[in-house]
Amino acid sequence: MSKEQAANEVLLKVEHLRQYFKMGKSELKAVDDVSFEIRRGEVFGLVGESGCGKTTTGRSIIKLYDITGGNVYFKGDRIAAGTRSYDDEIQTLKAEAKASGRNVSSEIAALKKERAAARYDHRHADPKEVTQIQMIFQDPIASLNPRMTVREIIAEGLIIQGIKDKKFIDEKVYEVLEMVGLVREHAGRYPHEFSGGQRQRIGIARAIIMKPELIIADEPISALDVSIQAQVINLLNDLRASMNLTILFIAHDLSVVKYFSDRIGVMYFGKLVEMADSDELFAHPLHPYTKSLLSAIPLPDPHYEKRRKRIVYKPDEAHDYSKEGPQLREVRPGHFVYCNTEEFMRYQKEAGVTVQSEKG
Repeated sequence: MSKEQAANEVLLKVEHLRQYFKMGKSELKAVDDVSFEIRRGEVFGLVGESGCGKTTTGRSIIKLYDITGGNVYFKGDRIAAGTRSYDDEIQTLKAEAKASGRNVSSEIAALKKERAAARYDHRHADPKEVTQIQMIFQDPIASLNPRMTVREIIAEGLIIQGIKDKKFIDEKVYEVLEMVGLVREHAGRYPHEFSGGQRQRIGIARAIIMKPELIIADEPISALDVSIQAQVINLLNDLRASMNLTILFIAHDLSVVKYFSDRIGVMYFGKLVEMADSDELFAHPLHPYTKSLLSAIPLPDPHYEKRRKRIVYKPDEAHDYSKEGPQLREVRPGHFVYCNTEEFMRYQKEAGVTVQSEKG
């Protein structure tokens, strides 16, 4: 495979992902119909306020949850699938048949066959393929076992894979410790003996010892001091280059995401509302929620800060979906926005697409 082909290869494809949780008699739609692709070698930033579904998306991809609906493909193979959409379609067809008398048995049989295939793929995904996706967690204290030494924490993945050569394991542990900026002597210590930044480096070492192709970094710097944040981001950048990593970077700090990401997806209440290249999103934000997030970014300029106006996002005032519901549409090449037809035309005009087409 050439370098150009590798760069255009879709490593991870998330298709209509749904992750619902039971809340008593009701249901919480933490992630509701989210779709995106990540190409090999790129950093895809996923941003939004707390509780919007970013972390749930990452945990669903790595199969910490059994997804409710949709599909997750890694290197072209389906590693996770939900059956809710098939069940809903079957119920709809049955209701339609009851009302109209139309024979839908062949359609229902086809849906049941697809549902069975989805369930099989989800349960029989290749474990070795899934372990090529690793996760760095937000809280370095909670994600490290306090009763295990650093050597045991980092080596756990290798041991689970069946490697028994103690000398080989130790050398690999020392190697990754040095890669993340720690030293061999740290291997015999416990997590409580380290600072927050050092603990996060241990978490990164635990992930990269498995030689993953995709890393899901779930707000890996939000619990750290500002000076340490820059060090961890630079470390991830160096590892990305040296190990040819692909990264799903989850965060709520847009300034960090812009620096680190090639493309950015913006989430709001379980929906992906805008997705574009990093520079494009910051230069031409279209969705009102994205504009609201960008307006909240402070800059170290007192004159700018005096003039800066915070945009408040009020969904009921910003959208009218009474006649037509929204969907993710491509407003301009590579720039997607969650909107209905009326908003789509308005966003195209705002982005200059209509003007360009008229001139063309």
